[in-house]
Amino acid sequence: MKIKLLSTLLIFTSQFGFSQTEKTIKGKVIFNNYAIPKVEIINANSKNITLSDANGEFSIAAKTNDILVFVSKEHQLKKLTINPKLFTNGELIVDLLLKAEELNEVVITNIPSIHLSSDANYEQKKLDEYALEKATSSLKVIGVNTGTIENGANFMRIGGMLFGLLAKEKEPQKKELPKIKFKDLVNTTCDQNYFLETLKLKPDEIGLFLEFCDADPKSKTIAETNNALSVMDFLFEKSIEFKKL
Repeated sequence: MKIKLLSTLLIFTSQFGFSQTEKTIKGKVIFNNYAIPKVEIINANSKNITLSDANGEFSIAAKTNDILVFVSKEHQLKKLTINPKLFTNGELIVDLLLKAEELNEVVITNIPSIHLSSDANYEQKKLDEYALEKATSSLKVIGVNTGTIENGANFMRIGGMLFGLLAKEKEPQKKELPKIKFKDLVNTTCDQNYFLETLKLKPDEIGLFLEFCDADPKSKTIAETNNALSVMDFLFEKSIEFKKL
């Protein structure tokens, strides 16, 4: 009886001490029992941030009822409220879910083709002229100047090469637009009142909300469009998801 009371007292004391003081929590982030590296672990209360290592392991300072947020670009965002029941042998094991794959937009451009002629009669005439030229060139009279240069330049070939060069010069050159980061685009598009009044977010939630949005692969497509209306629509949709967490 005394042993049971002592054990209960020790458990209660350890839980009480853990809840009152901040201590270093050690854990591991996994997916299907595989370690996940480079996951951002954010203490939403103290604003501390750390990353999981190559083995998925991490350590961060926290106390009971602190909220830890796990952000990975390939996995769904996860929130955990710290309490002693989450730990297994003193370690916090966090299992993330994989995001659904999103197909990027594929742009297919038409490649122009060059047609020398669509006139069948004209093409036949060229063939006849070529055959006549080959027949007459084989007849040579010794000692008579024919007015031609033997083994002279192939003007048809040279003309074709010049035509090809001119066609390449006329092809439109693709200009690469400067890439802009999603967070920079949001900062130039939306002011703080948009987050507070329109999205109904708290001031201390804005930074975490932007991390949540940036983790969505769709944010890269939004950044490439550089469209203010698309940015606002995307932020509004993500705010609904964020509030459900």
